[in-house]
Amino acid sequence: MSDLTHEVFNQAEPLVDYNLFEGNRALQDALKFNAPRLDTAPLAALGAQLGSREMQTHARLANVHTPELRSHDGLGRRVDRVEFHPSYHALMSAATSAGIHGTPWTSKSASPHVLRAASFMLFTELEPSVLCPISMTYAVTPALRRNEAVYADWGRGLAARAYDPIMRPWRDKAGLTMGMGMTEKQGGSDVRSNTSEAVPDGQDNWGRRYRVTGHKWFLSAPMCDAFLVLARTPGGLSCLFLPRVLPDGTVNAMRIQRLKDKLGNKANASSEVEFQQASAWLVGEEDRGVPLILEMGTITRMDCSLGSSGLMRQALSIALNHTAQREAFGKRLIEQPLMRNVLADLALESEAATALALRVARAFDHAGDAHEAVMARLLTPIAKFWICKRGSHFAQEAMECLGGNGYVEENGEGIMARLYREMPVNSIWEGSGNIMALDLLRALKRADGGAALAHELAPARGAHADLDKLIAALPGRVEEMATEFEARRLCQDVALAMQAALLLRTAPNEVSDAFCDSRLAGNWGHTFGTLGGGTPFEAIIARAMPR
Repeated sequence: MSDLTHEVFNQAEPLVDYNLFEGNRALQDALKFNAPRLDTAPLAALGAQLGSREMQTHARLANVHTPELRSHDGLGRRVDRVEFHPSYHALMSAATSAGIHGTPWTSKSASPHVLRAASFMLFTELEPSVLCPISMTYAVTPALRRNEAVYADWGRGLAARAYDPIMRPWRDKAGLTMGMGMTEKQGGSDVRSNTSEAVPDGQDNWGRRYRVTGHKWFLSAPMCDAFLVLARTPGGLSCLFLPRVLPDGTVNAMRIQRLKDKLGNKANASSEVEFQQASAWLVGEEDRGVPLILEMGTITRMDCSLGSSGLMRQALSIALNHTAQREAFGKRLIEQPLMRNVLADLALESEAATALALRVARAFDHAGDAHEAVMARLLTPIAKFWICKRGSHFAQEAMECLGGNGYVEENGEGIMARLYREMPVNSIWEGSGNIMALDLLRALKRADGGAALAHELAPARGAHADLDKLIAALPGRVEEMATEFEARRLCQDVALAMQAALLLRTAPNEVSDAFCDSRLAGNWGHTFGTLGGGTPFEAIIARAMPR
């Protein structure tokens, strides 16, 4: 008698061994708009690499076998090291080889920051949870130039397409990574309440040296080679460069207290640390630490919106792949009217997120242009607020397309649960929703943001009546924004206006019209899958298919 009770059928084959870039029409069209001279061959190669079974396995293993803290060695000596699974190192090597850390700041190619942004989005589709040190290395590189001597020694390593996980002096490493240490227990986003102290300790080749004593409640990626930290010098709250290994080869006095047990982002080691008279060097001027941190925050916040956009795209791709294969009630799920509505709605949201996130990245490629400088300052909090805020809802709806298969931790479609857990980190990290909304108000007031926004939206006027109505109302609302109570609503509406304007210039009519009809005209509910019956569902879904 056979032990076989049934044959496995009507289960969707996982989405594997495909090219993430070549199947992403929304990303391709956004690149044509924001960087028309960009050579996309590197993105096609990266898309093939990241869509492979090998890289998907590395991403899974890096999250299953999480980092472990080794505070002491077997003889009782303090070592403060974090051990990672080999897959973590493989992912870090791939990310640095793709140049999505500090490389764009020294690149002479066309649109290096847009290229890097697209690469970052593709990499995020793996949900590898290793991109925090990559993002921070990118963000701190321009700030580090405020200390010319340190940058002269470290700049080349931060831009090198190499990964070297061994803890040793900078001069002996093929590649370098950096992190940040800003947040303390008592302050959170209010970094002005920081209490870590920095006492002057002379001067050397790297400039003014200090001894730092204090703590950091969140210090991400503690095995980076160095960090920019905030501490109180005699002149005020200042930004300091704090390396893990000092120039003489001794280990700096940064003690890792514990690693955070987080909802998601499991492969990344987030830690609590104590500085016990650790050596650090001044970056910029004393008492100018907060403005310098805000400059870096603009960059990392852009990465939050890029990351959420990439996660959205992967969740959509998995949902489309599953529903195209799975049958229920006599036909494939993707043929069911209600499911078609949900999938098309998710596709619109994903494409709009991609368009807005890449528009932010374009501003960094043209930083010398006055308008682009204002747009970087204005659009960054808008994109981070709206795209990241939509992320968790998006992932939940995409997971529901898979039913129970999406909720379990297994190979293949089990990545959906990981995507869902990862989404909130981009909304919270580097300032939550309220911080972003308040930052938008500051940008509108200080950087002539209202006029810059009107200029940015002008090319889309006349293309859709509901967008025209929203654009016309924005100047008055900006002027009337005397209190903070409506700041989130303003952030939402500016984001929707920008997304609509971008889609009208980059996407097919069926996509842009459906977005405007739903998000702007009110022909839409409060959940995904409530598009009007006349929506061109088939065209929207066909455009979004990942293969």
